[in-house]
Amino acid sequence: MNWILAAIGSAFFAGVVSILAKLSIKTTDSDVATAIRTFVVLVFAWTAAAVAGSLDTITQLSGKTWMFLILSGAATGGSWICYFKALSVGDVNKVVPVDKSSAVLASLMAIILFAEVKNLAVKLVCIVAILVGTLLMIEKKDDVRASSGQAWLPYAVLAAVFAALTSVLGKVGIDGVESNLGTAIRTCVVLAMAWAIVAGKGKLALVRQIDRRELGCLVLSGIATGASWLCYYFAIQTGVVSVVIQIDKLSILVSLIFARLVFDERLTAKGRIGLALLVVGTAVMAVFS
Repeated sequence: MNWILAAIGSAFFAGVVSILAKLSIKTTDSDVATAIRTFVVLVFAWTAAAVAGSLDTITQLSGKTWMFLILSGAATGGSWICYFKALSVGDVNKVVPVDKSSAVLASLMAIILFAEVKNLAVKLVCIVAILVGTLLMIEKKDDVRASSGQAWLPYAVLAAVFAALTSVLGKVGIDGVESNLGTAIRTCVVLAMAWAIVAGKGKLALVRQIDRRELGCLVLSGIATGASWLCYYFAIQTGVVSVVIQIDKLSILVSLIFARLVFDERLTAKGRIGLALLVVGTAVMAVFS
């Protein structure tokens, strides 16, 4: 099924984003990094929409579609801002599992709102397994920086809540809209939010101070984000939302592999059990979709 391949592609690129994002905010302010990254995504998204030949259909969008695309973009912006703030003060292997817990809430919302009740009992068991696995992966590490403490947690939780809303609003908003065009419009909202926050906090001067290497990582993370978004919104437009959401969250595998290689962040035995539950639960959901 094409939508499953698209969901897998979304998961891979999203996992790469987490690592590139962490590398790009060593010295760069997280709000400034988010704004620059979103600009790259914007260029990527509109280019993809142009190649797909969907720009001419923008005048045919209904008021309802515009409303849900804007709301979805706002939720995405809120999720991004909170997520990259959490990454700036916390470890990848702690922030990512909390963020991915949005899959549980989003899947339940999709089952209720879109009546995705096929093999419902299996889906619910898998969702519970994924939730338990996520909780097991939220672990304390002996080498956690004392200065960061639990400061990352509220931002990671908010990122998860906004991400869940994004999935549901995105499904409604792209009904009858070419997925590339929907992604491009949504990105405009995120860009406006991101730069408004940078300006509102008086951080515009920090843009000139970005390290060149971190700027390169920002550009690459923006490209990876754009690729992930295009795959994701194609998948939820054409596939089973509750399953797509879970497959997409397997980006955690990519994130954790690179976190181990790049940052030497390791999972404990409990964390590995949690990861296994998350992967198995997702795989079973995909099979019984």
